Amino acid sequence: MKKLTLSVMALLLLAVTTGIKAQDDAMMKAWQAYMTPGDVHKMIAKSDGAWNSEVTTWMKPGAPPEKSKSVCENKMILGGRYQQSTHKGTMMGMPFEGMSLLGYDNAKKTFTSTWIDNMGTGIMVMDGTWDDATKTINFKGKCVDPTTGKDMDVREVFRLVDDNNQFLEMYCTTEGKEMKTMEIKFSRR
Repeated sequence: MKKLTLSVMALLLLAVTTGIKAQDDAMMKAWQAYMTPGDVHKMIAKSDGAWNSEVTTWMKPGAPPEKSKSVCENKMILGGRYQQSTHKGTMMGMPFEGMSLLGYDNAKKTFTSTWIDNMGTGIMVMDGTWDDATKTINFKGKCVDPTTGKDMDVREVFRLVDDNNQFLEMYCTTEGKEMKTMEIKFSRR
């Protein structure tokens, strides 16, 4: 009886250990897939380098647009997992600097973009999905409305026209109405 009890306990211990090992292997495989840059990251990296930007902004509906120029430098960071973009130019007659991070989350299968600049103190965060037919990332997110101090919905359409041209459109929703606030034409330098 003692041998039978020891044998059963040994089999149970083996079963539990094997189950834990299988869970550990599955978890390790999932983390490996999550942390490894893939084809989408390679697609993002194609935008590395120097770009010229033609910026058009609209401050309120019906107002004439303001035009400005800027330059942008894109580079992949942290082992090809994220793209950092730095922007310099003028806006509203003042020096302008901005920075974004663009990433693709392998687990969620979505893009994430953050934006900061010297025209504010908040951080805009957006998530987006890829539309292969139009070569576009469609982002949605939030940023603060400085006039109210509350979050407002923002939407961005970022189209990869070709290897040397990109086009961005930004929309903000205030008082329940969406308005186009910016477009940027990027051309590789």
